Amino acid sequence: MGSLRETNRSLWVATTDDVDEYPRVGPRERFDVVVVGAGITGLTAARLLVSEGYAVAVLDAGPIAAGVTGYTTAKITALQRTTLSEIKSRLGEERASAYAQANAAAVERVADLVGADGIACDFERAAACTYTTQGDEVGAIEAEHDAATAAGLPTRLGAVTELPFEVTAAVWLDDQAQFHPRRYCLGLAAAITNAGGTVVEHTRVLGIDEDDASCTVTLDGGTALTADQVVVASHLPFLDAGGFFARAHPYRSYALAARLPGERPRGMYISSDSPTRSIRSTTEGWTILGGEGHKVGHDPDTRRRYQALEQWATDTFSIREIAYRWSAQDYESVDGMPYIGRLSRDHQRVWTATGFRKWGMTNGTVAAMIISDLIAGRDNAWAEAFDSTRLAPGASIKKLVTENLDVGKRFVADRIRSWRPKPVEELAAGDGDIVELDGHPVAAFRDDAGNLHTVSATCTHLGCRVSFNTAERSWDCPCHGSRFDVDGHVIQGPAVEDLARKTTS
Repeated sequence: MGSLRETNRSLWVATTDDVDEYPRVGPRERFDVVVVGAGITGLTAARLLVSEGYAVAVLDAGPIAAGVTGYTTAKITALQRTTLSEIKSRLGEERASAYAQANAAAVERVADLVGADGIACDFERAAACTYTTQGDEVGAIEAEHDAATAAGLPTRLGAVTELPFEVTAAVWLDDQAQFHPRRYCLGLAAAITNAGGTVVEHTRVLGIDEDDASCTVTLDGGTALTADQVVVASHLPFLDAGGFFARAHPYRSYALAARLPGERPRGMYISSDSPTRSIRSTTEGWTILGGEGHKVGHDPDTRRRYQALEQWATDTFSIREIAYRWSAQDYESVDGMPYIGRLSRDHQRVWTATGFRKWGMTNGTVAAMIISDLIAGRDNAWAEAFDSTRLAPGASIKKLVTENLDVGKRFVADRIRSWRPKPVEELAAGDGDIVELDGHPVAAFRDDAGNLHTVSATCTHLGCRVSFNTAERSWDCPCHGSRFDVDGHVIQGPAVEDLARKTTS
């Protein structure tokens, strides 16, 4: 899912074409594996499976890599801010080691696929660095180094960087990588079809039914496919089995691409400080600066996130030009580990992956490696650590309860609040809000030409009231992260149904 025509298109989307050359599938076609989602997880899984002789179809409701994969900062690294020390503290050294080794293997798997498939995606090796500018964060840097070395990663400490400000402490992992994620995914799609697989864009999956012998995948338009196995790689599963919407929670973050004078920074940097600051560059001379994360739908004016990021950029660097601005969201599990494996304990043929915590380039690849092994009947050394059907450990119960209490409060408040929305006539050009139209609250946006776009204010997933995202001009669900454009079309799930259009009587 996703869109190549977001209000703020990413550097990756703006510098690739909408290929749109993949055929539709016919009714009741049968495949060994159907993969739902053409981002890095789904395409990598399909690429690995088709190379083993499986008949594979990849389906996406939108274009290839137009969702989160197309709006990432695209770092490929096993050093991910302070993730390893947090997992070690919460889940133990064994789980942290599995996470580290899986992500390190994913870096090399991406490199191998780039070479094997001849993908021109600006892939280059770079050192990853987690740094701090604050004295009270030195302990966090040292803890990450300790957790990484205990997990077998050859990290090193050193506060000397190429950045134009003083760093108090930093941990490094050499020989990681960065690339152009959409060019990479388009290359994977080409490799899949060249190997006899099928890739289908602009086809939405509405349901999956599993029996003892196979799965039936229902598509929009009423057609269906049959598959022995299904991989749901739609960012967050759109099927409610497994309850992932309650076990993983959406966060949004922001990025911009700038031109700097002189040499571009060659490392990939991220701060342990808050607010988080992320820095990397591209082979084409762009420097990507990111940060300003927040829970989806919980900021009434997201435009200020770009403003804060640009202010930091201009205060820190000698900016010549800022040409691209974009944002994306990802889900974080309650215990910090991604969920990878079966959709639920009751499913034997449906697999999924979610909760990548903004590190999807490696974790999406990890998911593809684990799931392809399990489909092929092979043991996988990391499968147990990432098991999607695991129960939240005691240390994570508090977060599980807190996050879902927040969702519950919002859900109830939407139904009992007595406030009266402002009249639709008060909506200015370029603004969106919940307004009163013919005596009912609706989600309304007035475009720059003064035209009014009105849709239902109720998310079609589980009924929460949507919020207007002022920066992206979309309707975002603050409960589970579904997104809709101003005309109600689904941009991002778990919702699969559009918001109903509303018109004046």
